[in-house]
Amino acid sequence: MKKIIAAILACVLLASGCRQGNADTGKEEARADVPQYEGFRLLWAEEFDGDELSKSDWNRETHEKGWVNNELQEYLPKEEYAYVKDGMLVIQPVKDGDKYYSGRINTQKKHSLTYGRIEARIKVPTGRGIWPAFWMMPDDESYYGTWPKCGEIDIMEVLGDNTKRLHGTLHFGEPHTQLHRTYDLKEGDFSSDFHVFAIEWEPDEIRWYVDGEQYHSADVWYTKTSDGEVKPFPAPFDQPFHVILNVAVGGDWPGNPTEDTVFDERAAMYVDYVRMYELDKAAGAE
Repeated sequence: MKKIIAAILACVLLASGCRQGNADTGKEEARADVPQYEGFRLLWAEEFDGDELSKSDWNRETHEKGWVNNELQEYLPKEEYAYVKDGMLVIQPVKDGDKYYSGRINTQKKHSLTYGRIEARIKVPTGRGIWPAFWMMPDDESYYGTWPKCGEIDIMEVLGDNTKRLHGTLHFGEPHTQLHRTYDLKEGDFSSDFHVFAIEWEPDEIRWYVDGEQYHSADVWYTKTSDGEVKPFPAPFDQPFHVILNVAVGGDWPGNPTEDTVFDERAAMYVDYVRMYELDKAAGAE
């Protein structure tokens, strides 16, 4: 079943209009038709066609500097750090003296799902210490316990000083365990053009894709509750997860910006669309 879906997916992507393109010419082609995928049914699509970020679809987050990972930015719920322009979401980190500010948004309690396909068409920023991410967390992070027991699905992470390399990761368990894989572009880089990043999440497997090509999969995981009770597979990835989009600055993994890091449009992440497809059990997907 899974191999059949993957083969059909590759064909659908080639025929669907999900093509790369620059910010001026690629968008119209990419939106000509919302593709359908065998075994999945469209649940929600955010095309960013309005004049502002929809409050009924998105939450703006607020977090202080160093909240996680020793990151340098402060996340503020302000329009200037996450806004809609020319049919795209723009998340723009800003340097103000020795301080950094950025945007982080999510669909918690507004759009979430358990099992399905989640994808976004994104052009990532570039620069040492710039860390964009498209990822998922549970709607109820306390159901199994605090991170990492609750689980985390990283669909796309690209470090700004190596924009040819994509990271896809699954976090879970107690102690913390991660299943991580990278994908290196053969030509170009993820900051010079748009690419489609996706996962397909089924009860017994999660698969990672870029532009229709599968590069990672996971089919073994577990967790524990806060009182130490072991919860076997498929926990914790058997509950509703929501989408998060953000651009971090600095921290343990990417390192801090240098004097060569610029905070103009090159530091911004551009998101053409986000789409959620639920697993279509009626179509025979298990």
